[in-house]
Amino acid sequence: MKYEFTDDYLTGIPSVDEQHSKLFDLTNECYELVMESAVDDKYDKIVAILDELAAYAGTHFASEEAYAESVGDPHRFSHRALHLRFMKKVSEIDLDAIDDNQQEYLLNILDFLARWLYDHIKGRDCKLPHEAPPK
Repeated sequence: MKYEFTDDYLTGIPSVDEQHSKLFDLTNECYELVMESAVDDKYDKIVAILDELAAYAGTHFASEEAYAESVGDPHRFSHRALHLRFMKKVSEIDLDAIDDNQQEYLLNILDFLARWLYDHIKGRDCKLPHEAPPK
């Protein structure tokens, strides 16, 4: 089952929502690769997805953090720590281990991404303030 970017994932912040939609697209690329049974060796595709995910997530996180700073989000530092933890987890993926059991590794990556999208967007990003608090 593909992952849908439904209205309950909307933050009300157009730039953030657009970026989240792209993260769903990348997660669905991973899902499609999991479901692809005609290809035995998926290593190159797995690495390409991980590279694109890391690059795009880094761009998204920088944008989201700049937005949080601009509106004075009181949770911006703990939010940034979660972003850093995500990037660390992605960077620690052992590419050599992927080759040994590609399908299992893909399933683990997909599980991680699906949980992240749900927990982080709904649990954190949907609570981002829409404007700076009054001074």
